[in-house]
Amino acid sequence: MAAKPGIPKGTRDFSPVEMAKRNYIFNIIRDVYHLYGFQQIETPSMEMLSTLMGKYGEEGDKLLFKIQNSGDYFSGITDEELLSRNAAKLASKFCEKGLRYDLTVPFARYVVMHRDEITFPFKRYQIQPVWRADRPQKGRYREFYQCDADVVGSDSLLNEVELMQIVDTVFTRFGIRVCIKINNRKILTGIAEIIGEADKIVDITVAIDKLDKIGLDNVNKELAEKGISEEAIAKLQPIILLSGTNAEKLATLKTVLSDSETGLKGVEESEFILNTLQTMGLKNEIELDLTLARGLNYYTGAIFEVKALDVQIGSITGGGRYDNLTGVFGMAGGSGVGISFGADRIFDVLNQLELYPKEAVNGTQLLFINFGEKEAAFSMGILSKARAAGIRAEIFPDAAKMKKQMSYANVKNIPFVAIVGENEMNEGKAMLKNMESGEQQLVTAEELIGALTK
Repeated sequence: MAAKPGIPKGTRDFSPVEMAKRNYIFNIIRDVYHLYGFQQIETPSMEMLSTLMGKYGEEGDKLLFKIQNSGDYFSGITDEELLSRNAAKLASKFCEKGLRYDLTVPFARYVVMHRDEITFPFKRYQIQPVWRADRPQKGRYREFYQCDADVVGSDSLLNEVELMQIVDTVFTRFGIRVCIKINNRKILTGIAEIIGEADKIVDITVAIDKLDKIGLDNVNKELAEKGISEEAIAKLQPIILLSGTNAEKLATLKTVLSDSETGLKGVEESEFILNTLQTMGLKNEIELDLTLARGLNYYTGAIFEVKALDVQIGSITGGGRYDNLTGVFGMAGGSGVGISFGADRIFDVLNQLELYPKEAVNGTQLLFINFGEKEAAFSMGILSKARAAGIRAEIFPDAAKMKKQMSYANVKNIPFVAIVGENEMNEGKAMLKNMESGEQQLVTAEELIGALTK
């Protein structure tokens, strides 16, 4: 007996119903992006490893899926190198390409390659899968979709404001209550300066970013392991655990960071974003959270993360300002800011909260029962008119037993069934049955269309 097939851990199949739900998510996000003037692009699933490596920090580099070279990938490798069993070194010889880790670095590469064709500021969005060689767990997958929007070629903080409006609009349309958390890497840099560990900013931010996941004691332990002094760790505690309103936190930070020009710049930027958004009437809460660090090294200014309030799950949207990302590809001054919606996590949240509208997951609206060749031919005429009117309709392909055909309609949650027998054909009509109420009425093609489109 053949072994049952399987799929890699951290990946999923999606049924027709699940695909309808996913498309509902993509369509809402796409519609909101269009409202704010963003245009869609796509980039290849795989990039050159030279494009990807070094952009996500040491931990991110370990999570890159590398693609083995085709042909004789042993050529050019010595026996000594093979026997060394140095996985990292051998991978660099075997692999020139990798699956993309996110959509931001490929976007930066795209901007640099197509700079002569682009009008700046360039507002693009991208909805495509990404891959990470992570440990699969609830809400964390190895293959998942991101829905990114970025603005490149503008330093204006109005871009940050509009991205937060997009986040608020999208989750309001989904019906998901969220908390939008913001911070600024300049504030974190300022904090590192005043505690005397300016050169350890990356280690500090990577550790702080794990506060929600591993707790304060483990964060402090990780900081100590990175060589940060006990005195500096002690100074850090009241800062990362700062509480109060956004205005109170900003006021405290102005005092605490008074000796750090960079830190004060971050406070100023955060204050502008928060104050401007306060006048915009956001539907969701927005919070200045100093524990938010975002582990990616390329963020240089404002950073964002979104948490669902009614479901226990990781962040469902994130992003931030990156002033120097295109510089690594030879294009200086390409300041950008972006957000990324985690479609797969949003899918899980909408499922748990049962927030999908009925019309978003229903496929076929109308099924014609097939009683035989003549009846099917008559039904096809009405079916064509229904489809021309935008009604999603189908006919059962075989003249099977009525029970089987009705069962098919029930399983697919088809709300209406059209029954055409000899009596209906004689009158030039069809019997339309509402599968939910059980009501039936004899209707013309025009009346049938009217009933389903009203």
